[in-house]
Amino acid sequence: MKTEVTAETAETEVTVETEVTAETVETEETVEIVEIVEQPETLETPERAKLQELDIDAESDGFTESGFPGIRFDAVTVGGGAAGIFASLAAASRGLKVCIVEKNASLGRKLCITGKGRCNLTNDCDREEFFDSIPENPKFMYSAYSKFSNKDVIEYFESLGVATVTERGKRVFPVTQNAKTVRDALRERLRALGVKIYYNTAVTDILAEDGKVCGVLLSTNSMKISAKAVIVATGGLSYPLTGSTGDGYKFAAKFGHGVKNLKPALVGVKTKETFAERLAGLTLKNVSVSFSKCDKIIYEDFGELLFTHTGVSGPTVLSSSFELAKYGYKDIVLTVDLKPALDAATLDARILREFQSSPRRSFLNFLKTMLPGSLAEVFPELLGIKADTRSCDIDKAGRLATIGLLKNFRLSITGHGPFDEAIITIGGVDTKDIDPGTMESKLLKGLYFAGEVLDVAGYTGGFNLTIAFSTGRLAGESAAARVLGDGK
Repeated sequence: MKTEVTAETAETEVTVETEVTAETVETEETVEIVEIVEQPETLETPERAKLQELDIDAESDGFTESGFPGIRFDAVTVGGGAAGIFASLAAASRGLKVCIVEKNASLGRKLCITGKGRCNLTNDCDREEFFDSIPENPKFMYSAYSKFSNKDVIEYFESLGVATVTERGKRVFPVTQNAKTVRDALRERLRALGVKIYYNTAVTDILAEDGKVCGVLLSTNSMKISAKAVIVATGGLSYPLTGSTGDGYKFAAKFGHGVKNLKPALVGVKTKETFAERLAGLTLKNVSVSFSKCDKIIYEDFGELLFTHTGVSGPTVLSSSFELAKYGYKDIVLTVDLKPALDAATLDARILREFQSSPRRSFLNFLKTMLPGSLAEVFPELLGIKADTRSCDIDKAGRLATIGLLKNFRLSITGHGPFDEAIITIGGVDTKDIDPGTMESKLLKGLYFAGEVLDVAGYTGGFNLTIAFSTGRLAGESAAARVLGDGK
């Protein structure tokens, strides 16, 4: 991915912002209180009392062999994130009786932290650019995208009363700049369609008979839900505090689906240089970055870079993870051009003017006219020039070395951040085992997969939410078609 540099982006802008880590993933009002239905004075069994507590009013399916009550839905969605919500909406809008089983006390925990809590819904790019931004299995998305594209995402949310705005990089956000606006609109739509949601409950197993799905087992007293369709939308391994703990991979493996090697993606990198910690929280804007191995460039980009306590992050670094993962993050050098719109000759002329206009100014104070203070303080150490050296005492070799560092600020990559800092997961359920036209398993009828659990992933900028929305919607529509067609 290469962005053209123009004179408008000649200077490196600097802002300071707090790094988003696993410790900050929770957002305001993410805990939703589950309404407890007042229980009647007489209940036949303690198990039925538990059903009342969960507000289960689906058609009773009698008792399972284990002695616990069973309940019946047309379709069960495992996971109440972006993909799970859209799958449930699609199925319910076609008349199915649908429930969502959600581990957390509220829906859309991860949705509420996307875009730094603003919710980057999608990207308003054209089709070609969209697929160029899906480095992992883009062809698998052709059918889902054709039925529900990024343009459709915008239109759909507008229909729910969520006005949107398109920002730099064609990133689309709600006008409110608040992810809860999106979550609340989706939740209201679920309520309108009668979708039941079981909070603080996990699916422990998916059940099948005669090559077809027949239901799920819940963590609550091993209760069974019978269903003709089960949609797995459990997410990946990233941000485990939001409930993404890899359950979907276990369910997939049980029925013979392949699971591709799982790695954190859209994640920061660790660096060998210890001075990065001193720069933690510093964001550089309008810089060019390139990652190389054995002097061969493997990825390059333009935009923002963020220093962290262990290395660097930010949009330009996050998107590089797809390529860096191919090389195991080994022997890779990150080179940052801090003045991408100024060539060496122009920089030299500027430095000479600065030195001549203020000959007695210290080298450090000169650097602070070119760079943010914390970064300027690192330069004398790296160049071997004393910070208090007067400008008039710096010779041509010193100037050229300074220019070289401004244009080629290098960091050695030693690894990547953990899953709890990653935005998404690379790898997942092997797409060769999934029908891309329906999201249904090729190995078990009535079993569907959607969202991050699949081996499909995109760059930052709203592409991964679009993948979740599109695959979720297709899975829900396909589940409805199967159920309404009585399994045909």
